[in-house]
Amino acid sequence: MHMDIIEIIGTIAAILTTGSFLPQVYQTWKTKSTESLSLPMFSMFFTGVCLWVYYAFKIGSTPLLVANGITAICSGALLYFKLKYK
Repeated sequence: MHMDIIEIIGTIAAILTTGSFLPQVYQTWKTKSTESLSLPMFSMFFTGVCLWVYYAFKIGSTPLLVANGITAICSGALLYFKLKYK
């Protein structure tokens, strides 16, 4: 039972942290404005998330892989928008 609660907490954390990028991606795509986005921060964050994806794959953690995979896509999109809409 204890592991069930831990899994639920992990799932909620993954949904919240991954989902938190969706409004920013949508707003950036809609307004084409990246003025407030930091290129160094998103470059570092994207690289870090890609490393999390690799780590999750190597240890066989599906929840980590899915959550960080989606986050990598979202942060990659913001990085792309930052470069495209300079």
